[in-house]
Amino acid sequence: MKDIVFCSNNCFVLYSAAVQAKNSENKESIPSLPQSPMKERPPKAFHQYSNNISTLDVHCLPQLQEKVSPPSSPPIMFPPAFEAAKVEAKPDELKVTVKLKPRLKAIHSSLDDCRPPSKKWKGMKWKKWSIQIVIPKGSFKPPCEEEIDEFLKKLGTTLKPDPVPKDYRKCCFCHEEGDGLTDGPARLLNLDLDLWVHLNCALWSTEVYETQAGALINVELALRRGLQMKCMFCHKMGATSGCHRLRCTNIYHFTCAIKAQCMFFKDKTMLCPMHKPKGTHEQELSYFAVFRRVYVQRDEVRQIASIVQRGERDHTFRVGSLIFHAVGQLLPQQMQVFHSSKALFPVGYEASRLYWSMRYANRRCRYLCSIEEKDGLPLFVIKVVEQGHEDLVLTDTTPK
Repeated sequence: MKDIVFCSNNCFVLYSAAVQAKNSENKESIPSLPQSPMKERPPKAFHQYSNNISTLDVHCLPQLQEKVSPPSSPPIMFPPAFEAAKVEAKPDELKVTVKLKPRLKAIHSSLDDCRPPSKKWKGMKWKKWSIQIVIPKGSFKPPCEEEIDEFLKKLGTTLKPDPVPKDYRKCCFCHEEGDGLTDGPARLLNLDLDLWVHLNCALWSTEVYETQAGALINVELALRRGLQMKCMFCHKMGATSGCHRLRCTNIYHFTCAIKAQCMFFKDKTMLCPMHKPKGTHEQELSYFAVFRRVYVQRDEVRQIASIVQRGERDHTFRVGSLIFHAVGQLLPQQMQVFHSSKALFPVGYEASRLYWSMRYANRRCRYLCSIEEKDGLPLFVIKVVEQGHEDLVLTDTTPK
């Protein structure tokens, strides 16, 4: 058995037709064709195989096949690429195994055709997410904070802390209670015992100035003058922010100056509506939030002394979240025991603090801290006051 490799399908067809014609000539003893008709044709290109099997004219082979096979014979089916086509013949015939060379695929210009086909996981591991946005016709007004709070309250799915007790601290300049807006009066600063002042109310007073460390100087002087000055807007006492125009006597509270549309400047000056320039000014200040550390300069020793001298008078002294209710006292015979290397333990001391609850994760409660005397030694008492529960009292001989 011989393996013959053809260069194309056409060569294979021609070769197979030549072999069939040769076998038929041997069996039927058909004389060879005359050469004269072939020579009368115009010269044509001849193809000879490299193994010298046949020297027939390639273009004349189809004429021999027409005499053997009928014209209505079915077309020859060629095997697909990459497969071996085998031609089975009779035992006395030559067996030929055809091996076709694979054809190169056409290279497309697009890059997507060159990429390998991706696996289809749709519906199995992922699904395409389609977004549909419905835009209502007409003007849409977003809900305000009050409407959102009311809606969440109706749902009852949110955790909300207990309402904070009302802040009754009052500014001694503008007479408003509690901390003000950040872009307004701002937070309250402690001036003296039970005396509070808004940061911007003190900062924008004519006499007050600020040091590099953030201390406000002459706040008490401005307070004494404000007790005699009446505001041009609300006609109440305590006005300390005056117009900087020469011989202008208009004076306002800081909050009233904003309501009256006075103009503030970056050099800490102010002009009333009668003297302010028309339009906008490059030095105009429109944002009053103060996030730096600011405090009122005061004599703390004198302040503590005044607390002790006032005795049992109701007062509030707050440092952060710690509120002092009573300072307490120490007698001479208690000095040896009621102190440590870092702190004093005066009997009668009482303070309170709002801190996180021991029972609930998102709730605060009130802790009352006090110092008592027991058997000649200090006793530290913490009373936990929480709404809906009985008061819990914790005691120990050390403050830790």
